[in-house]
Amino acid sequence: MSSTYIGIDLGTSSVKLLLVSEEGRILNSVARNYPIFYPHSGWSEQNPEDWFNAVIRGMGELLLGQDKNSVTGIGIGGQMHGLVMLDAADDVIRPAILWNDGRTVKQTEYLNEVVGREKLSRYTANIAFAGFTAPKILWVRENEPQNFARISKIMLPKDYVAYRLSGVHSTDFSDASGMLLLDVKNRCWSSEMLDICGVKREWLPALYESYQPTGTLLASIADELGLRCDVVLCAGAGDNAAAAVGTGTVYAGSCNLSLGTSGTAFIVGDKFSVDPNNALHSFCHANGGYHLMGCILSAASCNEWWMKKVLLSSDFAAEQQGLESVLGNNEVIFLPYLMGERSPHNDVKARGTFIGMRPDTSRGKMTLAVLEGVAFALRDCMEVAASNGIKVSSTRICGGGAKSALWRRIIANVLAIPVQTPWIEEGPSYGGAILAMVACGRYGNVCEAADALIKVREEVCPQAETVAAYDKKYALYRQLYPALKQVFASFADE
Repeated sequence: MSSTYIGIDLGTSSVKLLLVSEEGRILNSVARNYPIFYPHSGWSEQNPEDWFNAVIRGMGELLLGQDKNSVTGIGIGGQMHGLVMLDAADDVIRPAILWNDGRTVKQTEYLNEVVGREKLSRYTANIAFAGFTAPKILWVRENEPQNFARISKIMLPKDYVAYRLSGVHSTDFSDASGMLLLDVKNRCWSSEMLDICGVKREWLPALYESYQPTGTLLASIADELGLRCDVVLCAGAGDNAAAAVGTGTVYAGSCNLSLGTSGTAFIVGDKFSVDPNNALHSFCHANGGYHLMGCILSAASCNEWWMKKVLLSSDFAAEQQGLESVLGNNEVIFLPYLMGERSPHNDVKARGTFIGMRPDTSRGKMTLAVLEGVAFALRDCMEVAASNGIKVSSTRICGGGAKSALWRRIIANVLAIPVQTPWIEEGPSYGGAILAMVACGRYGNVCEAADALIKVREEVCPQAETVAAYDKKYALYRQLYPALKQVFASFADE
């Protein structure tokens, strides 16, 4: 009997589930949405129960009409950095504080300025960013001491779902890397950071490589879904590492760009390394190695905001029609800092901005500026990598925004490298399924699985004239954040 595998992408606004054959074919897919709550300006929260319910209902739908006995393994890729706290009864203490929550300015500054960037980098290979988990823990300790006193377990979003499915408290190295509690180089919890944050070692889950099995389905869950009790759960990965696996970005020097709610530039290393300026994150990869990553907080979400909130349109393709003819010749520039910015500025006070409008500026040129602004922000991350001597010769791409042919062409020309689209564009959910295959012994390792399953469907190459035009425009773009930094701070202080 052939085996099948379930890959799960626990995203910010929805969960995506795939049923994948052992040959890598997608047999079925399901998506389910859940709400995000914004109780105060700059805050972003979700109820973990909503994730679990969406996964259970989604799996039930995914398996309709399928051979349930063939399901062998489950792998989850998930939104990173979110703080889930459980009490002694393993009940959720408060809503999860998400990766794009900006409430921890004070705690982030304390970690970077009082504890010190040099110490943080030595302990964890990274400095503090507002979205990371450790500043959130400090915020809870200072602002909700009654909740802090109840903590028995600290978990990441995907790991909470995995716990509800298997009863095992676990995490993987790639996701744990974004907590600012992990000694990334040595792949263990940092005792120094636990002391700084007041975290007890027993609060944290066991650490695994992403492709390692951690447990099997609880009998109650297996009965509810009609699955075997011996279905294996692997440790899974943070969404970006899972997406990299799902696009075959597993060898040193390879790169993957993700255009989801946030955007990332994910560059695989052959050994552990740290960006001297800490503008890029230094994290463990799901293949057992390491990677550098730049993260911009708003990517495809910028286009969704522009389309749905401003233009009041859902016809994304129609709004992009005809814009390819003006690539590189758009006088409007957009800064995509709708949720502040992480790489390379680390500034939660940054704001989204249009500049360069004239009386003849069209709706189309502003739409184009949004797409270009995100591409320029990704180039900021790639420029940091280049300054560290890392040369990227091509990149894979995934995420909802990557479905736009125009956006792929813009990125190829802004970065001046070929942009490759895999045949299967599911990113984290497909990566989760691949990790489950390795955990179940279908493949010997992640690289072997990627080689067997992932092929390129399309490659968009840069054009010299357009590259030159975008180089000039990017030079202007780079001047805007430094010029507006204090203006952004004034807005935030009002």
